[in-house]
Amino acid sequence: MKRVMIIGGSGSGKSTVARMLGVITGLPVVHIDPMYYTSGWVQRAPEETHALVLEAAAQERWIFDGNHSRSVSDRMARADHFIFLDLPTYLRLWRVLARTIRYWGRRRPDMAAGCPERFNWEFIIGWVGGYYRRSHARDVAVLDGAPAHVKCYHLKSRREVRQFLSDVVAEYG
Repeated sequence: MKRVMIIGGSGSGKSTVARMLGVITGLPVVHIDPMYYTSGWVQRAPEETHALVLEAAAQERWIFDGNHSRSVSDRMARADHFIFLDLPTYLRLWRVLARTIRYWGRRRPDMAAGCPERFNWEFIIGWVGGYYRRSHARDVAVLDGAPAHVKCYHLKSRREVRQFLSDVVAEYG
């Protein structure tokens, strides 16, 4: 395990799983959200974000946390493991709300400096609640189209995520 790509809807646990895998394996964790935003929640130009993602993906070892559809094929070509966190909407909504309360007014560990956690109804309803309508089929297609050299995991429940992490501990622990 040298390069791990993790995707899934908001609140699926991408950052948490990435951090846990980083601790278990010693691989550096790359969070994509800071590549999207600068201080004050200012969104970077798409070309700048894409360049930052490709630069990070060019490294020899990583756990890449996040969705960036423009770079999926580039990252997948380099990955040796792929994790699709496909958890139910109710759970993802609950996690996003809990995360908002937990970090309210402070920066999350996986977010850009100067981007304190805030409540954003449009994000909650449109992005988190609308994931299955907007992006799920695309993420399934990424999983289905993974190259033969990539070991894939399609995790659909908290139990499956816990078992996966337990298996990694047994292998690398």
